[in-house]
Amino acid sequence: MHPRKRADSATDLDHALARASAGGDTAAFEALYRRHAGRVHGVILRLVGHQHSRAEDLTQEAFVRAWQALPTFRFESAFGTWLHRLAANTALMELRSRRAAPGMDNDEDAIDGIGTADSAGHGTALSMDLEQAVASLPPRARAVLVLYDVEGWKHEEIADTLEMAVGSSKAQLHRARRLLRAKLGDPA
Repeated sequence: MHPRKRADSATDLDHALARASAGGDTAAFEALYRRHAGRVHGVILRLVGHQHSRAEDLTQEAFVRAWQALPTFRFESAFGTWLHRLAANTALMELRSRRAAPGMDNDEDAIDGIGTADSAGHGTALSMDLEQAVASLPPRARAVLVLYDVEGWKHEEIADTLEMAVGSSKAQLHRARRLLRAKLGDPA
């Protein structure tokens, strides 16, 4: 099957499952969960710095929020896009609340899941080094890097979500990339 047709049929299936779920069909929502849980967990795990139990909790919270928000889904975008944005926002709200609490977001804690497989199940040395380096970034720089480079958000969206100026989002991305290069041994 052509990749575009495969993507269209996946979107159609997601939309059909989302419509059924919005009508109260828990089996349809369970199917959506099975289809998207891995990627949602992977994004959240990267955002929270590989704190596995925290990522598990936030993944569950994201799906609870999705279930509650399904009636507002307008089917103008792919369901996966909507869900992953909701999941990222769930993790970012948690990061913001931790930042507001004194002593809660210690970057030393960000390294506690190093060497695990990524969201696609790969565990190569390069991906582990990269995952470790991303996990060790300061939380805001890590969030901007993941949202921009991994999730494909625009700086305006990141700035709005993280409550920062667009210029700050760009500066955090530059900082994150510079820190990653240094951690991975690239002097450039």
